[in-house]
Amino acid sequence: MNLREFIKIDENSRIPKYQQIIDSIILNISAGNFTMDQKIPSINMFSEEFYLSRDTVEKAYSILKERKIITSIRGKGFYISRTKLISKLNILFLVNKLSSYKLRTYNNFIQSIGPNSHTDLHIYHCEENLFLNLLDKYKSSYDYYIIMPHFKTEERKHISSTPKIINAVKKIPRNKLVILDNEKLGQLLDGDFIEILQDFENDIYNSLKEGLSKIKKYKKLVLIYKRQTVYPYPQRILKGFRKFCIEFDLDFEILDEIYNDMVLKKGDLFITIDESDLVNLVKQVREDEFILGEEIGIISYNDTPLKDLLGITVISTDFEVMSQTAANMILNKKTGKVKVPFNLIERDSL
Repeated sequence: MNLREFIKIDENSRIPKYQQIIDSIILNISAGNFTMDQKIPSINMFSEEFYLSRDTVEKAYSILKERKIITSIRGKGFYISRTKLISKLNILFLVNKLSSYKLRTYNNFIQSIGPNSHTDLHIYHCEENLFLNLLDKYKSSYDYYIIMPHFKTEERKHISSTPKIINAVKKIPRNKLVILDNEKLGQLLDGDFIEILQDFENDIYNSLKEGLSKIKKYKKLVLIYKRQTVYPYPQRILKGFRKFCIEFDLDFEILDEIYNDMVLKKGDLFITIDESDLVNLVKQVREDEFILGEEIGIISYNDTPLKDLLGITVISTDFEVMSQTAANMILNKKTGKVKVPFNLIERDSL
């Protein structure tokens, strides 16, 4: 292969040399000059031909391998391993947990971003180290990095960021950064990037206020909020709930979970976040023969098709708007902050 016939390295360009190698190889694949399973020059040959350091070529090849554009066969060399999707937008989607609504957000995003993109989904389970390892592993490998930032402390309490996380995210070029769902991390960053956000404290406050007339018929509001869990909830949900109850002089209680054989009383209105708590509560309401929506009320956090089917009232972000907005801003190369609608959806359980 005559390298200089295909590969162009501009000594005067501000684009890093390793990135020029990546771009040049991808361009040649898109143009049909390089084909599937075609052998490409070794790292040593490439560096000697263009008078580049071996580390520069090795970094380029490493990123191409991570993106599965090339592959290496021990003792034989490097080969083109992918000719499809090369010209498409490559996106890394980092989610803290694979709940039903976050999976829905991801699926809606895939549909909205269209066929000219390739999105890799990784779950970091609210673990700081796993998140940092993923960012380090895939640095410079993607066109966009979508982050839903929710982490936990050693005490299993929710936190939006840590100094290490902030430093790692700061290394992502702002024009490649998308923050979804949680605004606290974005507040610690400068520059122009994409933010599509919930406001956890004011969202729960405003949505409950929207249903105040029906909520007032209940004697007590009970929020089921796990204080220590594998996937902790934002503490601003607690603040918004307390603010609502105090402002409107409503009796309230906060419990860690729906306990088995829990004593239910007429006039209780439960607000659940975790779906297992919702299932357990509905089961006990039915076993105790309470009338749902009259004697016992239920409001659940985040809508799903099953909650709609069961007639469960919800307070919920519009996840479809969240994912569509992210996709549209990426496709149109826009930056800025967008607040996602959050509403009370009244059904039979209220």
